[in-house]
Amino acid sequence: MVHGKKLAKETLLPSVLEDDDAETESEKLQLGERGASRTEVDVRGPKDQRSSSDGNVLDRGEREGEEKEEEEEEEEEEEELGGEEFVISDEDCDTDLELEGTEEAYDPTGQTYYMEACERLQVVPASSFLRHIRDSELSMAHYGLGPQGTKALAVPLVTNTSILRLNLRDNWMEGMGGAAMAKMLKENCYITEVDLSDNNLGDYGARAIAGMLKENSTLVSLNLSGNHFTDRSTEHLGPALITNTRLQHLDISHNALGERAGQILGDSLSENTGLRSLSLAWNGIRGRGAVMLANGLGGNISLRTVDLSFNGFSKEGAIALGQALKENNILEELNMSNNRIPPEGAIRLTMGLRVNKTIKSLNMGRNPILSAGCYGILKSIQENPDSAMEALNFAGIPVNQDFEDLYTKVKEIFPALTINHGGRIGTFRKAKA
Repeated sequence: MVHGKKLAKETLLPSVLEDDDAETESEKLQLGERGASRTEVDVRGPKDQRSSSDGNVLDRGEREGEEKEEEEEEEEEEEELGGEEFVISDEDCDTDLELEGTEEAYDPTGQTYYMEACERLQVVPASSFLRHIRDSELSMAHYGLGPQGTKALAVPLVTNTSILRLNLRDNWMEGMGGAAMAKMLKENCYITEVDLSDNNLGDYGARAIAGMLKENSTLVSLNLSGNHFTDRSTEHLGPALITNTRLQHLDISHNALGERAGQILGDSLSENTGLRSLSLAWNGIRGRGAVMLANGLGGNISLRTVDLSFNGFSKEGAIALGQALKENNILEELNMSNNRIPPEGAIRLTMGLRVNKTIKSLNMGRNPILSAGCYGILKSIQENPDSAMEALNFAGIPVNQDFEDLYTKVKEIFPALTINHGGRIGTFRKAKA
């Protein structure tokens, strides 16, 4: 491992700062090598010659005579020392030349690199980072680091071995800052949780993050919520989710993902084998994209929790989800609230609930499914003896007496089942005539 300033200048700083700096350091190294080469030739002289103490060149015979005299002198010195081995300590070898070439002690926190990066980028060092540089968790949300401050912070994090969880939410790092974080995470093998939400990373940042995910084998949780990602972002993120099998928790909520994103992510999820939870809430996935995404969930074999709230699945998406629930035997929690699903969509969704054995929590709140849709979902639970359902959420949806009567019967079969309606658990209000 390379230590000291050499690592900071030759490896860390050029990787996340300016390319010009890397070129300058390379030129210096080349000049240094040329100087060393010339010095070596001047000192050694021709290979076949040897100089005497007065500067004259000795021939071969003279050299052999001188070498013999030196050997005799060495034998005399050994006899004077009594035949014991003469040991020279390291302290005896200290010279000014060696002190000049001594490398600085390795800094596992990266503080030295950070101060140098801040000076080069002309940003004020963050005192919070310096205070918590040895902690296992670093939280610097809302610090206003910006692109330059983020790039400076990325330098010490490359070699920091203490920080395992990193929260940089809302620092307006933009695409360039996001790229610096991505480069850092390619090298760091200690950080497992990262929150980069609300940083305006955009499509440029998404591309850099995707490249990182293809190489990183340590990251377990990644929050990318609120970063102005578009369908183009998923063109990079989608393939990365197929390659990466270590990431378990991913949040891409509150972005601008649309129909095309749904299609890409659907293909990726059908092949992904690592994710345990996924949030795509507050996007614009609808139409063909919603259907393709639902199909991908049907083939997924690892996801336990999925949040698809505040999209536009509507009837077509709900029908596709009903089919997915027939095939999927892993998913446990599904949030479909605020998706403009009509009563017919809810009824078709129940086709999957009648045979599914793993779903424990279903949120259908604030969809226009009316009491008929709520009744159909509850009826499917009653007809499925292997149902694992523990919680149903119909918040904001009025129900009638028929639904309340059915709930009483279902409770006898599944006593642990709870239903949320109107913000109250297990209680219902009669719909007004």
